[in-house]
Amino acid sequence: MLIKNAELEGRRPIDLRCQSGVICEMGDTIKPLPGETVINAGGGALLPGLHDHHIHLHAFAASHSSVVCGPPRVANLKQLAEVLSDVGGSGWIRGIAYHGSVAGDIDRWQLDDLVSDRPLRIQHRSGKLWIVNTAAADILELEKHRELEGVECDDSGRPNGRLFRLDEWLRKHIGSPGPPDVERVSKQLASYGVTGITDATPGNSGEELAIFKTAIEGNRLLQRVLLMGDMDLPLASHSLIERGAYKVLLDEHKLPRVEQLTQQITQAHQQQRPIAIHCVTRTELVFALSTLLEAGHYPGDRIEHASVTPDEVLPLLREARVAVVTQHGFIAERGDQYLREVEPQYQEVLYRGRAFVEAGVPLAGSSDAPYGSADPWFAMRVAVNRKSGSGDYLGRGESLTPEQALALYTSPAGSPGAPARTIEIGQTADLCLLDRSWREARSRLVHRDVLATVKHGEPIYQR
Repeated sequence: MLIKNAELEGRRPIDLRCQSGVICEMGDTIKPLPGETVINAGGGALLPGLHDHHIHLHAFAASHSSVVCGPPRVANLKQLAEVLSDVGGSGWIRGIAYHGSVAGDIDRWQLDDLVSDRPLRIQHRSGKLWIVNTAAADILELEKHRELEGVECDDSGRPNGRLFRLDEWLRKHIGSPGPPDVERVSKQLASYGVTGITDATPGNSGEELAIFKTAIEGNRLLQRVLLMGDMDLPLASHSLIERGAYKVLLDEHKLPRVEQLTQQITQAHQQQRPIAIHCVTRTELVFALSTLLEAGHYPGDRIEHASVTPDEVLPLLREARVAVVTQHGFIAERGDQYLREVEPQYQEVLYRGRAFVEAGVPLAGSSDAPYGSADPWFAMRVAVNRKSGSGDYLGRGESLTPEQALALYTSPAGSPGAPARTIEIGQTADLCLLDRSWREARSRLVHRDVLATVKHGEPIYQR
């Protein structure tokens, strides 16, 4: 494949040839070979392919057949009833993105008032809670599982339909025919310039690894995959899949013993795997860093989200030598709610940007889709402008430059926040080609500027 007339790092247009998945030739004028695929960049900027460092691909695919049950589309109980009543067909209704601002901490009996004639399950926006109605509770036989950790019960001991961290159990008891097809969302990501993803689902095991491999081999999954998962996740046997970090979820109100988490980290490191720790509160972050310092460093160790990071925690992050993988898009998607509900002293330290960079903490960007927009250009814009949905600033001093925002998505998959991948002879040909110069694109940061996406030397998207 040959790309002609591309702008590279602001320099005059160059030509670039890819063969066998790598960049093999670069120059002022390269003549096409017979039958060679040629893309005319027209002076557009050529960038490394983008990498989403934290996504949940199967959940993202499932979201396309789900009902959005939270802000901004649904703001109150009346609107929730309306969107649920609009669902046609029969069988299960799957809702997503619920938040307590709609109708509080709803339970099965409140859901019965909305839908009683078919099973309903609604996922909280945080991803850690499902709420089911009575029809669903009967199918799941919750009364028989009231002692299961994560099944919440009311004061009389009856399961109230609120299920915490029970995704895998829920899937098995629903009798799902299998994971949703990822082809549609993979093409969507390709149109954004995304050539690689890190799937951060903690329950990924050998079964999910095989599913991802089959999707890649069937050309339904177009991106490279770094797969996080549980301690038993095996090594991958495919060139486009790599085993990633052991994923740990922390809940502030139910933290493990320090010795337990330290042992988990040590076991992961002994497997030559980094650790990825989910931290959305200050307490979770301090606890995670204290344990990481006790266990010792392994290359690729990372903190997911770092939603709240006060100044005094920055030295601990640097000392622990971990990367932060965060989601600046949440500032726009949830910022107005943060401004109403988060204590003022913490509003300025939400999903930080500049503070991490200036402290020397490796920083990478991600979508957390389906819990946030999958568009990396949207997140880049927010990392630069720091505006909520209504246009109010949130942590304005944390603003990044467009170049720093782009770098959040061009670091290597296994080293988030490391220096960006380079475009030079001998490098893997994962590329994102824009339809205009970077000078123009940097002021827009929109996915509509993506002209073509190339993975392993082959176009996976072309406009």
